[in-house]
Formats: sequence, structure tokens, C-alpha cells
Amino acid sequence: MASNSTPSSNSSTASAGGGGVSAPAFSPLYQQIKGLILHSLQHGEWKPGEVIPSEMDLAARFRVSQGTVRKAIDELAAENLLMRRQGKGTFVATHAERQVQYRFLRLLPDSGDAREEGPAQRTILECKRSRASAEVARALQVRTGDPIIQARRILSFVGVPTILEDIWLPGQAFKGLTAEQMAEYQGPTYAMFELDYGVRMVRAEEKIRAVLPDEDQCALLRVSQQTPLLSVERLAYTYNDVPMELRRALYRTDTHHYHNSLS
Repeated sequence: MASNSTPSSNSSTASAGGGGVSAPAFSPLYQQIKGLILHSLQHGEWKPGEVIPSEMDLAARFRVSQGTVRKAIDELAAENLLMRRQGKGTFVATHAERQVQYRFLRLLPDSGDAREEGPAQRTILECKRSRASAEVARALQVRTGDPIIQARRILSFVGVPTILEDIWLPGQAFKGLTAEQMAEYQGPTYAMFELDYGVRMVRAEEKIRAVLPDEDQCALLRVSQQTPLLSVERLAYTYNDVPMELRRALYRTDTHHYHNSLS
């Protein structure tokens, strides 16, 4: 754990997240502190939704100034890994929080308000234990043939099937996940991953293209084979850039659009 670690202002060997990767020489001190805090997050010292020690306590722990700790926390907050609450302290971000839970869900209705439309209704078509194909193994950084969890579901809005998702998860990290569990959990799926499996998705990479559906996809989404769909492939990572989910989704865009804010 990071509790006994003391950073060096010009060290070339300070751990950047506990993964055994050395930081560059003369790494800024606040970046070293950021790495030590990430190490504690990664190893579960502070759980999602829990408050972390105060800046004063962390400064004493790491033997640095409060300003250095504050700068490290500012970066982690900007990356949505920590959340500041006025008068209450700094908390580990969680997908159960409204401002965090929609980070990766950007499908919005063309008319009306997403809040009026309500949350998506989920239909779990399957959730089974399988073996990783070469393609899935490469994405999740496991070996071909390793156990994985493979799930398929439909997300509907106001009774209209709108999104078809295929999801692959490392079998060891999500051992025991069932279709019933996915269907019964009312909150965001990533919040369930946090709560039940201790896996927090902290970032994702997505590839987007336009495609035409095959016969099976047409039947599930109730569209014709001439209907253009938005294909979104997402690879989601937990701390230390460890891939934890491969997701391929097809989006109907006749009543919704894929929204992204750039800054």
C-alpha cells in the first residue's frame, strides 16, 4: 500500500500507479503524489463513494506540502476519479453518482428531454461463461481460450428497442455474473460492477462507424436491412489502464442521436 511511501522530488523510480512502471526522471512531485493516490485507489484502500483523507493528512503521510497534494487531487478530480464536495471533503467517484454514471452513455432523444424519457428498459438475451476468442483475448489482454463472461442485451426507450449490445468481460474478475443479476439491478451497470465485483471503469476508448444490420440484428431492433445503424465499439479500462470490458453496440438513430461534448 502507499501508506509508507515517501516520494522524491527528483526520483526516477517513483511508482506511477503501483504497476511497476518507473516514472520519468525529474517527474513533478505532484505527479508522484497522484501516482501514490492512484495506487491506493487501485488497491481498494478507499472504495467508490468513500471519503479520502484530508489534504492535510495526505500531506503529512507523503511528507509534502498541502499545495502539492491539492494539485494532485485537482488532476484526479478533473479526470472524474475523485469528486470534491464543498464542506464535506473529497470522495472516490462512483458510477452511482448522476454526474458520473452517464459518462459513457451519450445517446439522447431527438426531441424532448432525456429525463422525461426515463432510463432504458433492459432485456437480457443471454449472459454465459465462454472462452475468449483471439480477438476478444487481444482486447482484454487475456489468453485465447481463457474464461470470459459474454452477455447480450437490448436497451429500449418507451418500449422501442434502440440499442443492441454485446459485452465481453474477463471471467476471473466477474465470476458468477448472471443474466438475472444484470436484469434485476436497477442502477447503472458500471455501478453494479463497482458494488458487486470491485471493478471501477475509469475511462473508455470508442470506435464509431455506420453499418447496415444483418438479419438477426434486424429482428432484434425491429428495423429493415436497409436501415443505417451506428456501430460503437468500446474498450473500458479500470485503474492502471487494465482493460475490463469490450462492448459492441448498435444504435438506432431514427429517434435518437449520439451526443458528445468536447472541451
